[in-house]
Amino acid sequence: MPRFILQSDGMTSIGIVGAAGRMGRSLLRAVAENPALALGCAIETPHSAYIGEPATALVAEADAACVISADKSAISACAAVIEFSSPTSTLETLALCVQHRVPMVIGTTGFDAVQLAQVEQAALRLPVLMADNFSVGVNVMLGLITQASKALSEDFDIEVLEMHHNKKVDAPSGTALAMGRAAAAASGRSLETHGVFAREGITGARVDKTIGFATLRGSDVVGEHTMFFAGMGERVEISHRATDRMIYARGAVRAANWLGAQAPGRYDMQDVLGFGGF
Repeated sequence: MPRFILQSDGMTSIGIVGAAGRMGRSLLRAVAENPALALGCAIETPHSAYIGEPATALVAEADAACVISADKSAISACAAVIEFSSPTSTLETLALCVQHRVPMVIGTTGFDAVQLAQVEQAALRLPVLMADNFSVGVNVMLGLITQASKALSEDFDIEVLEMHHNKKVDAPSGTALAMGRAAAAASGRSLETHGVFAREGITGARVDKTIGFATLRGSDVVGEHTMFFAGMGERVEISHRATDRMIYARGAVRAANWLGAQAPGRYDMQDVLGFGGF
């Protein structure tokens, strides 16, 4: 059942788990910049040096009345909870969310199949939202890719190009893979069988219906993605360029604010943006 918990001043209360991490601090800023939201709790690990400090010790804009705590039971007073951390911590938080009927936004990655099954089980009892990328712009791009793939896939070759900073350790990026999955699903393909992730040497002609990926790494690039639909005599490009990592935090906070009014189920950012018809 939809559930909102409001502060005395009528603001929606959002809890942040993993508040001292880079993403956690961005989430604190995103809550602080939204006048309709309040910081319900800021949770850190028991050994954190910030335990007992006001949230302003992490982010100057945060609510000074909120004290950083290791007690996850504080989430029971929140309208929704957001966590970007480890699978183990996230599943622990999710169990408490089920117990207290608190919707949860999960930005954590690296779950194995068994852990993902636990998330799906929890979604039978409360609203749970997971996404490959929380940027509103990226999710608009994914919707456009779905539409373009339906219209163009028969006569156009599909290629994905992505670039990130030189410290990124995985390739292609999760967003690039999400782009490929969106195109594959819309055109009746499977990324597992149609994805091409490397080309070198004498590769032969491009195989029809494949979806190619190319990866660039350099400097401090936050994230750039382009999908090419290459047809005879014309080319369509759908691109997104990120210049500030706050876009992901703002998207997650928007998702949390939306999620509190939803029925139990498994959601993603496409649902938040109303792209269910794509």
